[in-house]
Amino acid sequence: MKTKTQKTIPEFKKKIIEELINLIHSYKTILLASIKNLPASQFQEISKKLRGKAVIKVPKKRLFIRAVENSQNKELKKIEEYFKNSTALLFSNLDTYELAYELIKNKSPAKAKAGQEAPIDIEIQAGPTDLPPGPAISELGSVGLQVQIEKGKIVIKEPRVIVKKGQKISHNVADVMNKLNIKPFSVGYIPTVGYNLEKNKLYLSIKINREEAQENLKEAFAKALSFAVNIGYYGKETIPLMIQKAAAYEKKLIKLISGETQEEDKKTASVTEATPVEENKTEEKKEEPKTDFAASFF
Repeated sequence: MKTKTQKTIPEFKKKIIEELINLIHSYKTILLASIKNLPASQFQEISKKLRGKAVIKVPKKRLFIRAVENSQNKELKKIEEYFKNSTALLFSNLDTYELAYELIKNKSPAKAKAGQEAPIDIEIQAGPTDLPPGPAISELGSVGLQVQIEKGKIVIKEPRVIVKKGQKISHNVADVMNKLNIKPFSVGYIPTVGYNLEKNKLYLSIKINREEAQENLKEAFAKALSFAVNIGYYGKETIPLMIQKAAAYEKKLIKLISGETQEEDKKTASVTEATPVEENKTEEKKEEPKTDFAASFF
């Protein structure tokens, strides 16, 4: 007989736990993503885009913890403390950061609401709008926009920043942006924590910035390429630049052997003697052939 303190787990919860355990054993990556304040329509839209790449579940925290405990994976228990309210679980065979990038890529633009902080300087460009004359004229004017009427439509005469980055968005500004269909925000799944089940490795503070990473790689490549050329390291990237550098020095050497350099020096000396030289003028250094051609590889 069951005591009064014992509780029977409903069948539907048992099925959820069993399904989560099967997913834990079937995929190599678990990604936790925040879906707080994400509208249902956009949740469904993003979920459709991720079909074939990830299985998405939004279970109660208690059921997820029970599934982790029953999965026989002790290392996976580390992820429990990062499971918050409004969290989606994504199971996938993609790498953690590949999956996180998919989430960032599939964010959707969203309208501004009063009280939010502007993510950037929001500037209204000059030009025609689809708004007819009427109350919209005073609404646009309330945020400092100069307007006029042309062909039955409101035209903004001059561009203007109506809210700066970091400032709170007022009701007036939010209404104007909504009327002009300006969507300065983006909403979607926000990746928070990832776990690689094959390596039993936890990834915290997932940050994806593809543009910044590309710029860092270009800068590092440029420095490495210049250094490799200077030390004479041979490779498919450095050999063309070494040939260019050698050709430039060859021209200098030919001029030196033929005496052209001495003639040029004499002409320069005669011109210098004839031209007054200002005191304290720093002598310009002759530049050596440049070897930093990294930009051409991108």
